[in-house]
Amino acid sequence: RRDREQDLLEARHRAHHVLNSPRSDQAIMSAVLDDRRSLLPGRFEFLMGLYAENYHRLARLFAPQQLAPGRYVSNVDDGLDVHLHVQDCPPSPLELALTYGFVDAHTGQRAPSAQLRMYTDAHVAEALHCHPGRHLWQVLGPFAPAHTVFQHRLQMNGFLARWLEYLAEQGHSVGTLEPHLPRTASGES
Repeated sequence: RRDREQDLLEARHRAHHVLNSPRSDQAIMSAVLDDRRSLLPGRFEFLMGLYAENYHRLARLFAPQQLAPGRYVSNVDDGLDVHLHVQDCPPSPLELALTYGFVDAHTGQRAPSAQLRMYTDAHVAEALHCHPGRHLWQVLGPFAPAHTVFQHRLQMNGFLARWLEYLAEQGHSVGTLEPHLPRTASGES
């Protein structure tokens, strides 16, 4: 028991000495710990990280940067075909539409649906919106406050990250992606 007490006193003395020594690296560490915001990314950094994450998920999932402009469909035999439309294919950015093959009864549009912009040079992808055929100003209004636009971007890109993760879990991949052949008037592909 006496040895344990002596060891405890020595440990306390060493800890007190280390914590109270005027070493510069400890002063820097305490400055970092005093300002907890320095440990967490800001909202803008978080959004940019989400854009980068979405780029890598999308590139791994369907590799749209390697596809020719056109319509593609991914079928994993779950009844929920995923449609990818590569709308424009300059070096950067790629304009994409991602949706399921079923139509929302209320809107008459495919849903869920996301308009995407993929910057291959910067390795970021952003969901512009999840309202088919509409632009951001049509969804939020022509003079939406910056905070509203930012919150909308966070929401849409968070949705895209979760959706891409879900699609990968369901088995969708570049291997399940095939060119979509439009049906003719007689119903043949």
